[in-house]
Amino acid sequence: MNIHEYQARELLQRFGVATPRGKVAATPEEAEQVARELGDVEPGYPPGAKRVDLVVKAQIHAGGRGKGTFTNGFKGGVHVCKSPGEARELAAKMLGQTLVTHQTGPAGRVVNKVLVTESADIAREIYFAILLDRASAAPLIVASTEGGVEIETVAANSPEKIIRERVDPLAGLQAFQTRKLAKQLKFELPQSKAAAKLFDGLYRTFIACDCSMVEVNPLVVTTKGEVLALDAKFNFDDNALYRHPEIAAMRDIAEEDPREVEASEHGLNYIGLDGNIACLVNGAGLAMATMDIIKFYGGSPANFLDVGGDATEEEVTEAFKILIADKNVKAILVNIFGGIMRCDVIAQGIINAMKTVHLPVPLVVRLEGTNVDAGKKLIAESGLAVIAADDLADAAQKVVAAARQATTASPKAQEPNPKQYSANPKIQNPSSKQYSK
Repeated sequence: MNIHEYQARELLQRFGVATPRGKVAATPEEAEQVARELGDVEPGYPPGAKRVDLVVKAQIHAGGRGKGTFTNGFKGGVHVCKSPGEARELAAKMLGQTLVTHQTGPAGRVVNKVLVTESADIAREIYFAILLDRASAAPLIVASTEGGVEIETVAANSPEKIIRERVDPLAGLQAFQTRKLAKQLKFELPQSKAAAKLFDGLYRTFIACDCSMVEVNPLVVTTKGEVLALDAKFNFDDNALYRHPEIAAMRDIAEEDPREVEASEHGLNYIGLDGNIACLVNGAGLAMATMDIIKFYGGSPANFLDVGGDATEEEVTEAFKILIADKNVKAILVNIFGGIMRCDVIAQGIINAMKTVHLPVPLVVRLEGTNVDAGKKLIAESGLAVIAADDLADAAQKVVAAARQATTASPKAQEPNPKQYSANPKIQNPSSKQYSK
């Protein structure tokens, strides 16, 4: 689950992490009011009147907002302004408009809210993150004096500038560690205390909110010597969200693919892709292998859909509804390995789902595992238009041929093309036994 920048600030402020003052606005009028509350004044006021430079920032779940472009022609999703009137004008150009950045793709994201916040006079930028390190089974702090840029770039070009500090999960972040980090990050003595307090607040946020990652980039030192978390990104442990209804309530489904939202409501794992062959699979690993072999035989997967190991008939039905909602889909491949789940149960679920949901495209089904013969018999005797496959390679060739026939009237599947094949070097031969299991 992702959250917006303004929501991340709210969480940080709960734990005493210093951030610039600011509020979110959903209308140009609200943006103007927030600007006034922050202490800004219109030009023409007497000399000495309080003035605060402001920043208006579009709120979407994507990076690169400052360099993005709105489909209405307006440039940039982050702008500095000096008056409430200017804040209102900027908000009016952003709200309700689609912002396209390098992370959104050409479709972009609609801006429904803007963050109006104080501008910070930055003297220095720092990178600071806390994440779960699987190797040490403990929280790990990753920091660098090179903030404001992608940490991957720093790691590639200047790995010596990456600081790592493991935190004992039982003892927590200790005071000596915060002082050590402040020194390594070259904070001056007057700033060290504020930096140590901020580090402690970030760690308490990380633990209390069951985060898998908290990333502050940049963490800044202002020209006045203030230490502030200017921008933050959170990742949460989805399995712990039941303990945090206030965080779960921050989910903005308007920022998500409607199909993915619907799938999550039915306990399905769905990710939409750009191809034309839909996949319904039980198990994430098998789903990845299925997409790989479809690509190998010249097809293009339209989605990742894992129904899990205990899918019910209702979930299978909903899965089919989600698949056919994609107008690009020309064929569907159901690939089930019956381990915990019996193939005859899955087969009956597929049959009942097909009777409920009219499938306008060809359906290829491959079953393997417990009670596979009973499952195949049920499908064969159902009288439904189902293309049966003997193994995964056979299923992939048949679904690619069906999809191509629907688009080009050429049922012949393409021969395997190694250049188009999976990026997974472990998969060498799709017709081998590892694929038929």
